[in-house]
Amino acid sequence: MISNKGSRTPTPAVNRGRIMHDTAYEIGRHFFEIYGAAGQIIIELGSYNVNGSLRDFCPAGATYLGLDVELGPGVDIRVEPGRDLPLRDDFADIVVSTSAFEHDPAFWDTFLQFARVLKPGGVLYLNAPSNGMFHRYPIDCWRFYPDCGKGFVALAQKRGYPLTLVESFIAERRGEHWNDFVAVFKKSSADAWPARFLSDTVPCKNIVRLGVEGIGAPSELPEDMRILEALRGENAELKAALEAAEFRALEAQLRARLAEKEETIAQLSARLAESVPS
Repeated sequence: MISNKGSRTPTPAVNRGRIMHDTAYEIGRHFFEIYGAAGQIIIELGSYNVNGSLRDFCPAGATYLGLDVELGPGVDIRVEPGRDLPLRDDFADIVVSTSAFEHDPAFWDTFLQFARVLKPGGVLYLNAPSNGMFHRYPIDCWRFYPDCGKGFVALAQKRGYPLTLVESFIAERRGEHWNDFVAVFKKSSADAWPARFLSDTVPCKNIVRLGVEGIGAPSELPEDMRILEALRGENAELKAALEAAEFRALEAQLRARLAEKEETIAQLSARLAESVPS
């Protein structure tokens, strides 16, 4: 798609080695339970299906179009890297993307494309890592912090798209090491209230909600650092317990040796007393 300066910037590439992790799959399911409905047009960017896809949760009677830079399972339309999405304005009821923005060198342009093709009143779902290992498919450029949703809204509104942030949060990890930045937007300046909040469906921190001041479940430390702090605390407790156990063991040894010495002294004193004439 076209960058701000007029140069071409690639849409996110999806490598066949990419596998959707557990929380991305689960949160995507909850999203469609809340927002999905028959008759909708749904598009997904980064839809190549390796091991699970958000298409698995497509509502009955909806039209689901998967876009990616290469054809394959789950891909209906191949998109050209560096070009606008081949869809008309105000086309889709729902736009979704998961685990793709970290690989997009100009994700802001991609986001504006989402805002363009979304119908008025439509919903945009974004899931991207807030932490995690360096993984190049084919490049790995970005991680997303709790205030990113507000930044996306500012970008869209500056370009004339009336996007509203419904909610955003950082999901807690489950079996894998990822913490997902999740955001839901609505292309509307009014009536953006959801039937229920996605952030109520999973454990999460740094929750931003429409109509709510401040951040819910705030945490300055990401989960990686909280786990590290907890492990350091456990390590200090174990070290103190070990030192205490070693001290008690040493004390017991010294007391035993002292008792032996006292017994020896008592025996020698008795012999000495027996050898002295009365």
